[in-house]
Amino acid sequence: MAALIDAIDIKRKMYFEFESAPYYCMDVDVSTPTARGGQTLVRLKMRNLLTRAVFDKTFKAGDKFKEPDLETVEASYLYSDGEGSHFLDQVSFDTITLSNDKLGDALDFLLEGAIIHIDKYNGNPIGLQLPTQVELAVTYTEPGVRGDTVRGDTTKPAKLETGLEIKVPFFIKEGEKVKVSTETREFAGRA
Repeated sequence: MAALIDAIDIKRKMYFEFESAPYYCMDVDVSTPTARGGQTLVRLKMRNLLTRAVFDKTFKAGDKFKEPDLETVEASYLYSDGEGSHFLDQVSFDTITLSNDKLGDALDFLLEGAIIHIDKYNGNPIGLQLPTQVELAVTYTEPGVRGDTVRGDTTKPAKLETGLEIKVPFFIKEGEKVKVSTETREFAGRA
């Protein structure tokens, strides 16, 4: 039997199961009572890993949660079609298909052969984890012209090989590889 976790023991970045769904704890706030007999309350900011919904919920310190049956596998991106996006498990060599609603905007950062981590709950794929930064080539950007920075804006728009459009510094040229933050969707440096 899976171990039970008390609400008071849940910390940031922990996984737990609530109402038969896996959750990720994004933040914890413990309220201890000042009066005798008051209950300690634990407020959790949590993300449902199946629906990606984020919300706050308050629990009593003694409430118990199961540990979810979560597994993370390394996979490489193959291609996308009408059924979804297909990945190759790097250990079992099985093909894993994720529907577009489970991907979110991840396709903006995926190139064929990219290695990512796929989360599985009870053996079924539920989503993926992108690296914090990816390297992508600039396919189109206007050339930087001397004097353009006078107006105070030191960036220009650029289109990347996945179709993602970001702002890059004026010195970046077409064909260069840049690092992009998958969290903020912003330029993070030259590759």
